[in-house]
Amino acid sequence: MNLDEDAIREQLAIVTQEHRDLDGAISAVQRAGTFDLLQVRRMKKRKLVLKDEIEKLQNILVPDIIA
Repeated sequence: MNLDEDAIREQLAIVTQEHRDLDGAISAVQRAGTFDLLQVRRMKKRKLVLKDEIEKLQNILVPDIIA
């Protein structure tokens, strides 16, 4: 494992944790009953961006190998 791979794995862990935290925050806001729909929409959009970044980082670590 080289330095770049370590940095990618660290970034992946950070982004994955942020994604989980955001998921929990969205659930908590929605359970509260009174919530700002625009705020929830922004949080969900951010969550999708994080999901895309997670997939990108995972693809860097495990590239598709065409046999």
